[in-house]
Amino acid sequence: MRKTKFQNDYYYHIYNRGVDKRDIFMDEKDYVRFLISMREFNTPKQIESLYRLNQIRQQATKEDGRNKKDTKCPIGHLVSNVSNSVKLVDIICYSLIPNHYHFMLKQLSDHGISKFLHKLEMGYAKYFNYKYKRSGSLFQSTFKSIPIKTDSYLLKLSCYINGNPEIHKISKAENYKWCSYPDYIGKRNGTLCDKNIILKDFENIQEYKNLVDIIIKESQQKKSDIKKYLLE
Repeated sequence: MRKTKFQNDYYYHIYNRGVDKRDIFMDEKDYVRFLISMREFNTPKQIESLYRLNQIRQQATKEDGRNKKDTKCPIGHLVSNVSNSVKLVDIICYSLIPNHYHFMLKQLSDHGISKFLHKLEMGYAKYFNYKYKRSGSLFQSTFKSIPIKTDSYLLKLSCYINGNPEIHKISKAENYKWCSYPDYIGKRNGTLCDKNIILKDFENIQEYKNLVDIIIKESQQKKSDIKKYLLE
């Protein structure tokens, strides 16, 4: 049984990694697919698959081209409903690393986090297994969750998630396409995340960047200490 009982309007650190620590993102298309899934599956409506959703959208485009004045196109109406429906969660920040992911989520409706993660992981695993001709679980057991109980932890965790690519020495976080940090510092105009809950507590973007730099250095030092102890 899951220990965390998700509550509406509370924030949580959600994370998971590939089974046997395997990579879950093999190329750029995988990252893009996962990001699209994060947006499209964040709805209480049942979506059969992203493949089916793309079919609907392609058909809607054709219909709109033939009937530009027809505002009653049922397919176009369906696409609109999918895009603008009530969300299950607010995504505050995220980081996608080759073999794992981190989210900070706010639950908006009952069981919202569980429903969102179930659809996201199941849908992506089906895509991944089909693409790479494999079978079985892609993710290591059920996703992990930690409730965020203080404002201080909320801010520091956002820095940890946004700085994760640099903590793992994959890339400078501000240049990493597959995390929300470029949106936070104004290098990209993404709309996937609700950044205000974090940035409202800082005087300016530079102040936030300074804290991210501190958290990155502290996290790298902790990793270095752990490796040293393991070697000893």
